[in-house]
Amino acid sequence: MSDITENKTGKILLVGFGPGGQDQMTYRARAAIAEADVVIGYTTYIRLVEDLLDGKTVIKKGMTEEIDRCVEAYEMAKQGYIVALISSGDVGVYGMAGPTYEVLFQHGWTPDSDIAVEVVTGATALNACASLVGAPLTHDFCSISLSDLLTPWPTIRKRIDAAGAADFVIALYNPKSGRRTQQIVEAQRILLRHRAADTPVAIVKSAYRRRQNIQMTTLDQMADCDIGMLTTVIIGNSASYLREGLLITPRGYANKYDALSGDAKAGEKAGRSLSMGLEGWHGCVRRWLEAGNHKPWEQIAAHFDAPLGEILAAVAAASDEEPAGGYAACAIDPAAALDALPDWGRLRAVLRSPAGGVSECLLQGDQLTMKGAWLNCVTDHFHLHIHWAKVDQAWLARRGEQSMGVHFLDTAGDLLFRLLLVRDGEQFDPTALAAFEGCWS
Repeated sequence: MSDITENKTGKILLVGFGPGGQDQMTYRARAAIAEADVVIGYTTYIRLVEDLLDGKTVIKKGMTEEIDRCVEAYEMAKQGYIVALISSGDVGVYGMAGPTYEVLFQHGWTPDSDIAVEVVTGATALNACASLVGAPLTHDFCSISLSDLLTPWPTIRKRIDAAGAADFVIALYNPKSGRRTQQIVEAQRILLRHRAADTPVAIVKSAYRRRQNIQMTTLDQMADCDIGMLTTVIIGNSASYLREGLLITPRGYANKYDALSGDAKAGEKAGRSLSMGLEGWHGCVRRWLEAGNHKPWEQIAAHFDAPLGEILAAVAAASDEEPAGGYAACAIDPAAALDALPDWGRLRAVLRSPAGGVSECLLQGDQLTMKGAWLNCVTDHFHLHIHWAKVDQAWLARRGEQSMGVHFLDTAGDLLFRLLLVRDGEQFDPTALAAFEGCWS
């Protein structure tokens, strides 16, 4: 180790050196290691860059000694040394940058302190693995670690479920180890709820290292493959496909351009948002309804894969120039909707559970009473309790002459419950109908 003068300022270089091969390492990563007096890292990481370490003090640490590495780097930097704390991949992606900053802050460090800190980026495992199997990340993607050593499984499960439902390409880090064998099985089970069994999957072990191995498979076969801690699993989205042994995720050009001529499709403009973009897709809902697609509200929302609140907002914006096929909607203050219910007479309450169950019961509008945060209806035949505090929106809505009433939604725009007018024979009660229509003005 070189001698340190009393006035020398220490430095911590957080170095991501990529997948392992030096030809995949950035120039700055090589320069940072060359600059360092001390190199600290997990034993495997040290071995991958050992030919760059001549003349340096090398401190090796084990798999579970991440915090020890951070503390060691801080202590050496306090003494004035330039310390390279190394990670494979990118040091800021499941790497040592985060723990190091936490340790530094716990010791009172700030960016203005004598110890300088630099993060040196590197190619992540996800990038490296993707480059070996084609172009799986051309559209939106996310990464999820299956390691439950530091993250509760319910949190991991929620993230897998959300990513699956959102149709992200998903990269699974830390998918399996000698002791953790069922996490990958559970991930597969969750994703099969959202994706086809033949969804393409790439399994890459030790990318750009001596024992590199690539397996191309499908979601239903994924958990049966050879998977370990040095493996990254890339799961395609609904548009991903395998061709000539390559996993490809389309960028989406086919939504806008003709594949043969390259011209924009009818209704689309080059350089502008899609007709189904943020500013245009409500119009698509109205045109779809006007074309005769007359379905219940939930089926419309399912067709567009959107919250019911978005569908009602699209319908509410209908005009003479752009009608919505006889559908109509209008936002109303939830409290005002409750106040109006006694004049609507007999109502059908409809409640849907997140699992798909539907409950219906008949009641009078004046039977609903508020107690604390709960809206209640108690009769000899049923008890109805609705957590009113969760109600964020109320929408008056009518579906032609088939159905009309008020929909109560949560902050996400999802249905909590609805109250519908009840027909008197083939017609709605004229008094109730007049009271309902009076709320629209």
